[in-house]
Amino acid sequence: QVQLVESGGGLVQAGDSLTLSCAASGRTFSDLGLAWFRRVLGKELEFVGFIRRTFATHLNDRVKDRLTISRDNAKNMVYLQMYSLKPEDTAVYYCAAERDTGFTNYFSARAYDYWGQGTQVTVSS
Repeated sequence: QVQLVESGGGLVQAGDSLTLSCAASGRTFSDLGLAWFRRVLGKELEFVGFIRRTFATHLNDRVKDRLTISRDNAKNMVYLQMYSLKPEDTAVYYCAAERDTGFTNYFSARAYDYWGQGTQVTVSS
């Protein structure tokens, strides 16, 4: 079992930067692949980014120029740094985890058994 707790969401203005954090517990953190997804109200869950146990990253092409995903294995934390935020970035952001066996469907929510409760990010214009 893996427990995930996101934090760092809030209300920001367009153009601001924001860093979301996700704290993991319950399993050897360094074995995990960790992803961020988001859900805009009324829309499907959208893949944002993924970081492998090797620290390799995969980002959604639509937003890759405005975000960085990183991890700190010593702290059991994964981060999503977002820059130049836009109102369309308003969403609930979720952290997800799965044992990283090299799976390639990291962009699919179905790849993950473990999810956090989400943190709301609201970007005002």
